[in-house]
Amino acid sequence: MENKVKSVAIIGAGPVGLAAAAHVLERGLQPIVLEAGPEVGHAVAQWSHVQLFSPWSFNVDKASERLLAAAGWNAPEPDVYPTGGELRDLYLKPLSALTPLREHLRTNSKVISIGRVGFDKVKTKGREGAPFEVRYQNGEGARTLKADAVIDTSGTWSSPNPAGSNGLPAIGEDTASHRVRYGMPDVLGRDRARYEGRTIAVLGAGHSAIGTLLDLSRLVQQAPATRVVWLVRGTDPSKSFGGGANDALSARGELGATFARIVTEGRVQVEIGFSVSHLSEVDGKLRVGAGSGCCGRHVLVDELVVSTGFRPDLGLLSELRTSLDPALECPPALAPLIDPNEHSCGTVRPHGAAELSQPERGLYIAGMKSYGRAPTFLMMTGYEQVRSISAELAGDHEAARRVELVLPETGVCNISRGATSSGCCGAQEPAVTEAACCTPATTTTATIASPEATTRACCG
Repeated sequence: MENKVKSVAIIGAGPVGLAAAAHVLERGLQPIVLEAGPEVGHAVAQWSHVQLFSPWSFNVDKASERLLAAAGWNAPEPDVYPTGGELRDLYLKPLSALTPLREHLRTNSKVISIGRVGFDKVKTKGREGAPFEVRYQNGEGARTLKADAVIDTSGTWSSPNPAGSNGLPAIGEDTASHRVRYGMPDVLGRDRARYEGRTIAVLGAGHSAIGTLLDLSRLVQQAPATRVVWLVRGTDPSKSFGGGANDALSARGELGATFARIVTEGRVQVEIGFSVSHLSEVDGKLRVGAGSGCCGRHVLVDELVVSTGFRPDLGLLSELRTSLDPALECPPALAPLIDPNEHSCGTVRPHGAAELSQPERGLYIAGMKSYGRAPTFLMMTGYEQVRSISAELAGDHEAARRVELVLPETGVCNISRGATSSGCCGAQEPAVTEAACCTPATTTTATIASPEATTRACCG
């Protein structure tokens, strides 16, 4: 592709998308960045209150930094940990406004689909010589542009996983949507009125869930009528505590250690083996049900926060030839490195164009979207991805293969032992007999004793 690639369409103007544009521009190619939101970092703005667990030195892409330095940008202190809002305001916005990237950015431009000019998905002969046709929507209607290559960094923020433990929405989830939030609501800031003094359940066991639970525990101190319930699908909550002092990213280690103390002190009610199956409204409360039949359990709350991760929206790529892992929906070469069934390490070895290439020559999926449904993505991994991809598109294959990144150790890696849940309530214990049907369900820590928040067996 050395003599053919001149223009590169980049989907998404988040940190990795803008980094891709910076590297493409530095290679003498022409980037065209399409952002669905009104400004760069639109998805980042949704979690602007969240502090990153990596410092500025890990969150600024090298090519982007070179563009900013030429524009007179004063870099933040490298050891300071920014919030999402600071990342956007102090880095992404200057990058899009002060550097030549501003000439290559189109905001309010949501990509709808991508194809090859004159070729549907089935037709092969001559396909690689045809440019990509990117169709996008803005206030004036549908538009198209042509490009020689495409880097999809559209992320996964707009496609959160549902509450249902089987990957499908829980029964009634759509109807109860006004009581459900996904991701990380700002419970101490703009969303405080929604949660203060109420009973809130948080579903999930990753960093998003932990961060929300920590904020809710602070809200409890300020508004003691607030009640917090942690719903855990698995049976070992300690897996969420991380590597502590062994984590090379100290803020990430501290996050888990702080959360472990809160759980140990009983400041949240913990419900293990809780696989959500039903949502419904009962007497002004949200009934969150797990399982069915004899062993059905439920909690009654005012609000549910679903922090169960995200999944890629692959619809815009449906007319292109892609190869994805059947479980994770990521490029197949990445799957063994990031599969949560095998391990939960964030220390995935650096990778680039070779691992991210698709059967559709000139198409690459990078950034958060490249990880599919896996939860361990780091921003600096995305920067290395697009550095390598840009080198490959420019014909510098040696640079594309070269590794220019050292990732920090997490201090923990939970290896799958192949255990399965055989108990009728999802716990690894003998099945409950009919005689035990109406016994109270087990609660790991139940210091929050509000009748509305306690777990009940199906018989009342």
